[in-house]
Amino acid sequence: MLTRARWYHVLPVFAALALALTLGRELGAIGVGVVALLLGGAVLAAVQHAEIVAHRVGEPFGSLVLAVAVTVIEVSLILTLMLTAPEKSATLARDTVFAAVMITLAGIIGAALFFATRGSRIPRFNAEGSGGALATVATLTTLTLVLPSMTTGAPGPRFTTGQLMFAAVSALVLYGAFVATQTVRHRDFFLPVAKDGSVIATDDDHADPPSNATAWTSLAFLLLSLIAVVGLAKVESPAIEDAVNAAGLPHSFVGVVIALLVLLPETLAAVNAARRGRLQTSMNLALGSAMASIGLTIPALAIATRFVDAPLELGLGPTHITLFVLAVVVSALTIVPGRATRLQAVVHLGIFAAFVFLAMSP
Repeated sequence: MLTRARWYHVLPVFAALALALTLGRELGAIGVGVVALLLGGAVLAAVQHAEIVAHRVGEPFGSLVLAVAVTVIEVSLILTLMLTAPEKSATLARDTVFAAVMITLAGIIGAALFFATRGSRIPRFNAEGSGGALATVATLTTLTLVLPSMTTGAPGPRFTTGQLMFAAVSALVLYGAFVATQTVRHRDFFLPVAKDGSVIATDDDHADPPSNATAWTSLAFLLLSLIAVVGLAKVESPAIEDAVNAAGLPHSFVGVVIALLVLLPETLAAVNAARRGRLQTSMNLALGSAMASIGLTIPALAIATRFVDAPLELGLGPTHITLFVLAVVVSALTIVPGRATRLQAVVHLGIFAAFVFLAMSP
């Protein structure tokens, strides 16, 4: 029987073995069920190891580790699909990145606010740091996903080669500037705050931080867990596609489902932080994930398109642009006061529900 101290070491190994055994193979109903269980176990293990690493390095580095790790693997998954089926991946990057943005701005923030405001509490967070992160996310999304629908240099919602390279460089510069601000110049803007608004220097006032060896071990298992999550999500994608088609939903909804699976570790970590009264950590995870998804994905795709002969449509449609603008405006109104109530949580979750519903019924 697995002990509480061991299960999150064993499950990633089993999930990785299942990935190696099932990748590229057709699974029966039992196989799909087993993979789904291991996928859920890998998600829970990733959250556990991310919290150990975060406790060791402190905020905001802890949330940055999880955001970047998930995004690097997400980019690898997109590039893999582009290489294996370039004719079907024209809108894959757009759908994946936009889903990540909406899941984080509406879903993760909404869920974190919901749990942080339980019992009539009014949690506080740092408006300076969260506001700067939201501004960066809004700018990155507009430059890379909105403008392609407005430019006229290439037919359809596409960038020309020069425009794509400009967007990629801009994304890297903006993301690099934010990381420097978050970790060096104004680190205190991204630390959790107490009820009186004062900065809490550590993420856990009672437990001693783990040793360096424990933290490095957890970092290795975190990466293994995330690889298993993304890989098993890809293994499950045929079953998901069959279920989506059987339900009469548009094929693009498959991307939303996979994005939800990939972002599950960050979602659970953000909710856990909110329940402990560390809403700023939840904000760091949500906004950092959206930012990393764009700041790393678009430059990687810009480089990949130089070697892969595949169309790349990044421009959003009117419905998606409307939802994005709504999510940014509501997020700004939530962040400016530096505190939130249950109402803001319901509003964010309402936008997330609208995104999912319209993805199912465009």
